[in-house]
Amino acid sequence: VQLQASGGGLVQSGGSLRLSCAASGRTNNYPFMGWFRQAPGKEREFVASITWSGASTYYIDSVQGRFTISRDNGKNTVYLQMNSLKPEDTAVYYCVVARGTIIRSRPDYWGQGTLVTVSS
Repeated sequence: VQLQASGGGLVQSGGSLRLSCAASGRTNNYPFMGWFRQAPGKEREFVASITWSGASTYYIDSVQGRFTISRDNGKNTVYLQMNSLKPEDTAVYYCVVARGTIIRSRPDYWGQGTLVTVSS
């Protein structure tokens, strides 16, 4: 499975960005899609995930209500809409896929990352 993320950039505090990640390869074996992030000097952390149907989503507390994960299965693409961005959201964001809820701790595949920088 190959994952290609895009959409990162520089935005002011309070602004919005939408990340996209296109998956290719044997994606049918990995119905869960999601995002991790790694801020400078910090460990990588899980951000959000979504099931194949889109009916179930999961977020960490710090982004709940500000970020929305969605997917388009026809395009094998997952999105992360990020609103009300804060400087502490600055990080490299990674797209991931997995067989199940283990996506929150040990995804099966990782994308290359896209940098999001939020200025104060």
